[in-house]
Amino acid sequence: MAPLDDRLADLVALYEDLHRHPELGFQETRTAAEAARRLTAHGYDVTTGIGGTGVTGVLRNGPGPVVLLRADMDALPVTERSGLAYASTNPGRMHACGHDVHVTCLLGAADLLAAAREQWSGTLIVLFQPAEEIGNGAQAMLDDGLYSKGLVPVPDVVLAQHVAPFGAGLIAYCPGACMAAADSLEITFHGIGGHGSRPETTIDPILMAASFVQRVQSVVAREVAAKDQAVVSVGSFHAGDTANVIPDQAVVSMSVRTFDETVRTRVLAAIDRIAGAEATASGADRAPEMKILDSFPVTVNDSRTLHQVNAQFTQLFGEQRLFPYAPASGSEDAGLLATAADAPLYYWWLGGWDPDAFHTALAAGRLAQDIPSNHSPHFVPVVRPTLTMGVQALVSGALNRLAGQGG
Repeated sequence: MAPLDDRLADLVALYEDLHRHPELGFQETRTAAEAARRLTAHGYDVTTGIGGTGVTGVLRNGPGPVVLLRADMDALPVTERSGLAYASTNPGRMHACGHDVHVTCLLGAADLLAAAREQWSGTLIVLFQPAEEIGNGAQAMLDDGLYSKGLVPVPDVVLAQHVAPFGAGLIAYCPGACMAAADSLEITFHGIGGHGSRPETTIDPILMAASFVQRVQSVVAREVAAKDQAVVSVGSFHAGDTANVIPDQAVVSMSVRTFDETVRTRVLAAIDRIAGAEATASGADRAPEMKILDSFPVTVNDSRTLHQVNAQFTQLFGEQRLFPYAPASGSEDAGLLATAADAPLYYWWLGGWDPDAFHTALAAGRLAQDIPSNHSPHFVPVVRPTLTMGVQALVSGALNRLAGQGG
């Protein structure tokens, strides 16, 4: 395998450049262009503009399995407060979830694997996906013919990683359902507006919606079994424009997280039922309207693939670098790429925080207070060893199949 150390300075410069220039979902033109440029230089068959800004590189290297490595590219509408020399130069935008790490690591892995063709056989796909944060990017690429039009071969396995706020140099894994399904909902309550001095002539949608916000918290507490998991959070409430006017509608936006389709169906039905009941209780003559704004599926790791790749990780990094974690209530759309191909998925977490700071906070019981999480304006992974381990993990995962080590 070509030496990573010789490439590290270039990868660090790439990472810092990506971090300085974050781009929101479906706007990742600069990032996509850099990915395409580098893949072309490494000999990949490159396709751009898939699903808007998605990029793929395909490297055919004889008979064998087809392996897809995926990275997401988009940033968040967050104002960075890291104070770093390479902080975001795009106002109100930041790589607060580490997707700049993902792009850098995948480009590093693509380089190393292309330079080591004599060590493996098969087909490698590297995929740079837009708009993960809004849940539409993977589906957009699929809808644009990723597999159906043969833009890339159908993979036999899909591998992906995500940087996380635990010690750099560690990898966390979770067999089975590892990340939650997520549904973002918008519910519009309809009333009859009027003068604030004469509420008896109105049907107040604010009171209606406020009652809903309180009552909907009972769904998890009273309608979801203790053995199951669900999260229901209201994140936005908009109604009216001035103090002395009762408006004719109120709009509530909320997020629902579940790990099981039956639970998901039950929770969504309960939310719809409670919204309708509150409207009826208020005497509204029009039912609330519930709209699903976006939806992520449950992310499910294939246990056999996980154990095979973890055996490679253990051999490369040492057993002490791997640890299991409980399913996370965050959500992802990488699983769509695997489901559409009827292929197994392995999605692991890559440690990205300063190891000493992490262990100090862990020992003090202050992880939540002292270690910024993904989406925080202070979330900036350490460069080393995050990048080196991220590149090595992707290379090792790919070779697990391409070099015939997965059995």
